[in-house]
Amino acid sequence: MNQLNIYTDGASRGNPGPASVGVIIKNRKGEILGRWKKSIGVTTNNQAEYEALIYGLEKAKGLKAEEANCFLDSNLAVEQINRRYKIKDANLGRLFIKIWNLSQSFKKINFHYLPREKNKEADRLANQAFH
Repeated sequence: MNQLNIYTDGASRGNPGPASVGVIIKNRKGEILGRWKKSIGVTTNNQAEYEALIYGLEKAKGLKAEEANCFLDSNLAVEQINRRYKIKDANLGRLFIKIWNLSQSFKKINFHYLPREKNKEADRLANQAFH
């Protein structure tokens, strides 16, 4: 079973403002399979978190992952994606649909909150993409 761990972070300077995302994907043994970062234009912090997850899921799909454990440092995004909190913002709703559709590519997928201090690698990549 090809199980991957996806660590994502989105950043926005200004909220809304210039935004970027960072993604790290590791295999079950904790070995890094890839690091990605990119600027995504002007968005809010929450939109950047969703965009980072979308980017990570696309990369994991390209790596032929069958199972994915997704780690985000936005508790709000995790609660919304796990359908425990309502999504009231229309833009986030559209991004949620993209995440839902991408999640159908995996046999099993989980979304977890990871405190920011434990998600430093993805945070660093997201911040590097500003430069």
